[in-house]
Amino acid sequence: MESPPTFGSELKDGFKPANAWVANGIAWVDDIQNFYRERSAIEKEYSAKLRGLAKKYFEKKTRKSSVLSVGETPAMTPGSLESASLTTWTTQLTTLEARADEHDTYGNDLLTKVATPLQTLGTRFEELRKRHSDYADKIERERDGSYAELRKTKSKYDGVCQEVESKRKKTESGFGQAKAQSAYQQQISEMNNAKNSYLIAINVTNKHKERYYQEYVPELLDSLQDLSEFRTLRLNDLWTAASLLETALLQQSTGIVERQTQEISRNLPQLDSMMFMRHNVGSWQEPADKVFEPSPVWHDDDAMVVDETAKIFLRNVLNKSKSQLGDLRREVDKKRREVEAIQSVKQKIRDGTEKRDEVVVVGQMFAAQESLHQVERKRITAEVETSTITAAVGDVTLGARNHNFKSQTFKIPTNCDLCGERIWGLSAKGFDCRDCGYTCHSKCEMKVPAECPGEQSKEERKKLKLDRQNTANALLKPGGGGAGAGGTSPSGSAADLGLARSNTMNSLSSGYATSAHRSISNTGARNSTAGDDNGNGSTSSTVAELPASTPASRAPVPAGGRKRVMAPPPTAYVSELPGSTPDSAGGEQKGKMLYAFEASGDGELTVAEGREVVIVEPDNGGWIKVKAGYKEGLVPAAYVEMIASSAAPAMAMAPQLTGQSTYSSGSSVHTTGNSSAQKKKGPAVAPRRGAKKLRYVEAVYAYAAQSETEHSMDEGERFVLVKEDPGDGWAEVEKGGVTKSVPASYVQAV
Repeated sequence: MESPPTFGSELKDGFKPANAWVANGIAWVDDIQNFYRERSAIEKEYSAKLRGLAKKYFEKKTRKSSVLSVGETPAMTPGSLESASLTTWTTQLTTLEARADEHDTYGNDLLTKVATPLQTLGTRFEELRKRHSDYADKIERERDGSYAELRKTKSKYDGVCQEVESKRKKTESGFGQAKAQSAYQQQISEMNNAKNSYLIAINVTNKHKERYYQEYVPELLDSLQDLSEFRTLRLNDLWTAASLLETALLQQSTGIVERQTQEISRNLPQLDSMMFMRHNVGSWQEPADKVFEPSPVWHDDDAMVVDETAKIFLRNVLNKSKSQLGDLRREVDKKRREVEAIQSVKQKIRDGTEKRDEVVVVGQMFAAQESLHQVERKRITAEVETSTITAAVGDVTLGARNHNFKSQTFKIPTNCDLCGERIWGLSAKGFDCRDCGYTCHSKCEMKVPAECPGEQSKEERKKLKLDRQNTANALLKPGGGGAGAGGTSPSGSAADLGLARSNTMNSLSSGYATSAHRSISNTGARNSTAGDDNGNGSTSSTVAELPASTPASRAPVPAGGRKRVMAPPPTAYVSELPGSTPDSAGGEQKGKMLYAFEASGDGELTVAEGREVVIVEPDNGGWIKVKAGYKEGLVPAAYVEMIASSAAPAMAMAPQLTGQSTYSSGSSVHTTGNSSAQKKKGPAVAPRRGAKKLRYVEAVYAYAAQSETEHSMDEGERFVLVKEDPGDGWAEVEKGGVTKSVPASYVQAV
């Protein structure tokens, strides 16, 4: 603006509001100087805290310097040396102390160069404003005095005029005309002088008024405006000084931090590692390889046993290892490529060419390396097994006819074709050959000779089963045949020395002896075969048994032995012999209630003890559906004894538990006195399917099935939990209506 407006030209008689505005501006200066004082106190406090922080971590660094530089037990002490990272850390703490000093100096400068001058400025400006106010009061009093003088002159003039009128009236009277006339004329002269004085006073007052409003007040307002603007100028100067002080602080701090940054860039990661290695290098020798240690009770050498019986085991081990080796090698190559791909991504992140979370990538790399490590260990095991066996006996798998084994849970009593013992129990795991029906324990799998005759018909399987069982039973008798498939044992075997164990299943030593040893007929043979028409072509056999009342099978109750009444096993583990099915009998399958059963849920049927029932649906998870009269319902399978039909007299029968009850203590079976007066109580009943809420599990890791009895899993896949881990590391789950096993450690409950 060329000619900015002024208070005097614009505000005229506005001194009072202008004075108040200027007074507020000057008072505001005090607020500003208080601000800088508080800012100074904060900077000093911040400086003290920075110094305290630096001191605290200097002390911590001193205590940990040796451990962080060369470790807890260095082979060589470092003296006063520190690792590169600790030196860089010392630079940062020193930088912090330097910045603390800068903030302390800045706080002092704010006090001396900004806050104190502002305080002085506010005091001096307030004094000037008060002088302006006093002067304004003075000229206002002068103006009011002029008005008062004019009023006095007017009053005097009015009094003289009144006196003239009084003198005039006296001249009209008849007495003393001459004297009265003279006094009247003299009074008129006084009136004229008073009038002139009044007119002069009016002009003088008007002139003073004019000067007051046109000169005195405008000049005073302009001076007040100048005072306010001068305050702003001085305030700007001090604000600029404060900004320059802060700029200097920031510049100095920036320089300090830049030097710190340069030191950080010199801290190469390998420097710390080199110092640690230099001070911890010591003599080290790889542990010696493990060697064969003879047993203290059987002195032997480290040569592998390569007789015919041992070759069977070695052949099976070699065959399994060779069959896995190719897949394991391919899996190792695949896992290694995955690890290398993740390592490449990690390097790109380090180089800055890819923006991803390195911590997440490192976690993925560790997971991939862990998976590679597991497969690598399996591959190494398979390779070493293969090379060791091949070096000892050559490739004995050439020309071998391996059985096509399938993992199996036997729900009916079945004998092992190798050792002749029963595959028995609630979780009887074993194997059977899909082609010839060879059955064996899981523990016997690796001892089975590779002499599979190939795929056989049902009749051929039965014949093979009978031959195998006769051979296996011969092994169990004192002086029986050898352990080999041909019935001859190597020289010096346990069988030749009369140490072979007898068939324990003939002695009712098991807790399930009463149900396992069933009389097929009064005069029939003790061994018979049973076909399995479940579609897989496998065969199972019944057990040679003794009558339940054989005196030799009883022994006195041991002292302190606990008596336990044994009920027949669940019918899920008992199967009819060939020809005993309802279809072959040409009629209904019937049973008899061994125990009374009270229905406790929907779909169940209350049946009295001893009542005959018709089997409507076979055993399904420990329960069967029966018909008693016109009513149908579910009862526990363990409570029902199958009744042989006329077309199948050889049906497996449960022992009659009347008159005497059988119990087991340890490995012997004992009898009690007559207990017909006591009410028999049935065995514990497995929960019905659907009786409780389904439980689900979720795969934590991916898993590839190793056999047909296992489920493959993808990570995150859900299954219905059928059976928890019983202690063998496997759980049974259902998927798509098919129940198979999975590793228990690979799943978690959801």
